[in-house]
Amino acid sequence: MPNGKPNPGPAQQAGAPPPGGQQPPSLPPGQRGPPPGPPVGGPPGARPPAGPPGGRATTTSTATLAAIRGVAATANALMEEVGKAIIGKRNVLEDVLISILADGHTLLEDFPGTAKSLMVMTFADSLGCKYRRIQFTPDLLPTDITGTYIYDEKDNEFKFRPGPIFANIILADEINRAPPKTQAAMLEAMQERQVSIEGVTHRLPKPFLVMATQNPIEQEGTYPLPEAQVDRFMQKFSMGYPSRADEKEILMRRMGRGKDQVDVNVVTNPEKVIAMQQTVEKVHLNPALLTYIVEIVTRTREDPRVMVGSSPRGSLALFKLSRARAVMQGRDYITPDDVKAICRNALAHRIILKPEPRIRGVLAEDILNKILAEVPVPAV
Repeated sequence: MPNGKPNPGPAQQAGAPPPGGQQPPSLPPGQRGPPPGPPVGGPPGARPPAGPPGGRATTTSTATLAAIRGVAATANALMEEVGKAIIGKRNVLEDVLISILADGHTLLEDFPGTAKSLMVMTFADSLGCKYRRIQFTPDLLPTDITGTYIYDEKDNEFKFRPGPIFANIILADEINRAPPKTQAAMLEAMQERQVSIEGVTHRLPKPFLVMATQNPIEQEGTYPLPEAQVDRFMQKFSMGYPSRADEKEILMRRMGRGKDQVDVNVVTNPEKVIAMQQTVEKVHLNPALLTYIVEIVTRTREDPRVMVGSSPRGSLALFKLSRARAVMQGRDYITPDDVKAICRNALAHRIILKPEPRIRGVLAEDILNKILAEVPVPAV
């Protein structure tokens, strides 16, 4: 009898009534424990609500699903507006919008006259964001982009005059024409979202997105982008020429407008773009898909034809772009098809081939096609 408390007897241990005469509630024959409460998840026999693939235990709240569907509706509205100027390139518009939602920069490499700059300008108009175009030339200086301090005689002090980099959407036209020193200033802005001038750091506005263009056929007067800067672009892809029917539609619309400029409606604003990017962060990702992404990126480093494979920044790009693609389709979870759809745009420019296979005509896309065909797709 430790602590002065009597040990319970056998009858009480077996479920006998406690002292004091209180009787426990009656239970049906064969049932132990307290009576069951109301059924969880709906009436008896109802199926539990379907969750995302992979058996994730938690469920998405109604508010989150509504926010994701709202972003998908806004994305479709944006593509409709930009589609007034860009004919027959909906897949390209989707790729650009995926980068915007994933808060990543885009590199467009294509021949002149394929509407690269027009698409970026139209996106900026529809997004309702502050837009600046920077024409890169061999004599462009870093201060021409970032800004500089100007002496104010009236106040007898130096005052900072911001450059065109202080905007939400930056069109870096023919970025490979700038000298390396200027490209280094762009590199800091793209990666750190800030610029350093005279030892003072200036933060760039949010959102901040660089959409750069470069011409693949002209080599005179150009400076190839260093691999470190190319790696800062979340996606790299081409516009491509329109089909015959689409090119005829371009002429028909131009004739109907009676002017070169295309009028588009403003769909969002900077605050709404930031909110859309934050909604992407709420998308579920099955752990099996994380393994799938890592396996794809790791194999780019192991292929014998590759000199330098994708960096871990490539894994992050696949991760972020997959979530953005899922949101654009109104889903709160990622599927393997999301990873496959954006894999080439996200990783091809991060792979450097050895000289021998490059001379034989092997492309980075060929390496990725082989990897995607060999890596087992997770059953989610």
